Amino acid sequence: MTAVDALLIGGRSGVGKSTVGWEVAAQLTAADVAHAYLEGDALDAVHPRPDLPLAETNLAALWRTFAAAGQHRLVYTNTASVLDSAMIRRALTAAGARPVRLLGVLLTASDDTANDRLARREIGSTLDRHVRRSAEMARRLASEVPPWVARIPTDGRTVADIAADVVAHTGWRAWCP
Repeated sequence: MTAVDALLIGGRSGVGKSTVGWEVAAQLTAADVAHAYLEGDALDAVHPRPDLPLAETNLAALWRTFAAAGQHRLVYTNTASVLDSAMIRRALTAAGARPVRLLGVLLTASDDTANDRLARREIGSTLDRHVRRSAEMARRLASEVPPWVARIPTDGRTVADIAADVVAHTGWRAWCP
């Protein structure tokens, strides 16, 4: 069995998880650090929701494919990923990963910053719902995120600088030849 490192990037809606995740992937690629990148929201985006662990099942299936291609590092973005690390560990273990080392990053942003980003992104009918859910999740994340998760602020910072902090937190560049 192959050891797997999984970087979980969490945070409220509008904090920049996907944007930072893609930039982390770009910086790792530029440093020739092997990795796979997944946006967790895509793993269970169905309606109606089935009564089964769809995200966990899909993550395990995708990880089997990535592992068969030689991957042993995962960058995973999802709002609550840093709260649901047990699900990530179960999925990767079910796919044959042993041991699994989890690294967590919580991206943070003020209400004003998150709401501004959401207003630019959500141009359809869901802006009010996203703003409400973002504020609720920010409160939950602030109080429930475990101490092993690093908090990285995003207000007034460039995506490249935020991603560089995330990559530095992993230590993955140091492991490369």
